[in-house]
Amino acid sequence: MMRETGNSKAVEDWPTLLKDNARSGGQKPFPAPSPEGAVWQFRAGGSVRSAPILKDGNLYVTSVAGALHAIDVVTGTAKWKFQAGSQVHSTPSLFRDQILFGCDDGKVYAVNRHDGTKLWEVPTGAEVWASPVIRNGVVFFGSADTRVYAVDAASGERRWVQELGGRIYSTIYATERQLYLGCGDGKVYCLDSASGKALWSAATGNGIDSSPAVVDDLVLIGSEDFFFYAISANAGEVRWKYETGLGIASSPAVWNDLTFFGSKDGFLYALETQTGKLRWKTRVGDVVTAPPMVGDGVVFIQAGGTFALDTSNGKILWRAGLAGAIQSVPVLAGETIYLASLSGEIYALR
Repeated sequence: MMRETGNSKAVEDWPTLLKDNARSGGQKPFPAPSPEGAVWQFRAGGSVRSAPILKDGNLYVTSVAGALHAIDVVTGTAKWKFQAGSQVHSTPSLFRDQILFGCDDGKVYAVNRHDGTKLWEVPTGAEVWASPVIRNGVVFFGSADTRVYAVDAASGERRWVQELGGRIYSTIYATERQLYLGCGDGKVYCLDSASGKALWSAATGNGIDSSPAVVDDLVLIGSEDFFFYAISANAGEVRWKYETGLGIASSPAVWNDLTFFGSKDGFLYALETQTGKLRWKTRVGDVVTAPPMVGDGVVFIQAGGTFALDTSNGKILWRAGLAGAIQSVPVLAGETIYLASLSGEIYALR
């Protein structure tokens, strides 16, 4: 039985990075057969390094050209476009009728999802690559200015700001009372969500760009020190760590008893979540930095193409090769897979 997680009630909605705040990556039955071809193709006018999100038949995609696009998923045509002040690497998140995303101009924008009008903006001191995360009406995000921000989702008014020891590109994992994130100073932090006060930190051997998942009192996250970590969510103690061949920027996806992530060594890994024991690893490219996506018995990863692998043994079921290397994350909805590429193309495959 698949569990319902996050803030999405419908299979068709995909409102944030890795589908929901629980980083579930879907956890629904999705088609394993190779897609026959592209239903439509959309040109974003700039490279896409973030992941699309989906709501009520609209796909929302940001591009390095600084635009947020709203695309009709049936026709593949543009509904509207919002132009931000600089390049955008942040995957947007949905909250009610708002789309929130960070920008290289140091701002986080809130845009009306129906017509693309700006609702508010919050400035920081450097680029914001992380995705905003919304919990109980509060938006949490880190900036490369070394600070974590909490702002009111309705107004953009600041609740608190907490300075850490390095740049922040990691997307926060928010529980009811705690925030978990990686930092460029090589530490994993747990912050109090009400005040921003650091409850604990755990050191790794290098900077962290990976975004954590939290499952069964374990914070799961990769580091540029080549290791993947499982850290106690309450105490900050390292429970286990697993060494790969290079640094890990890929964020994990968790399914059943397994945790999946990619490494810059070109492999996709499946580890047992509780023990860190390797279940399998499969080479899927030269470098893997995108997060994997998990369906029912199938794990998807984008690494110079889109791969579908059997979750039980890592066998490659199919590969869809598209123009341009791909660093984004696929969105799975019904029988359709939505992909974004570094060349700026958005694809609907079926």
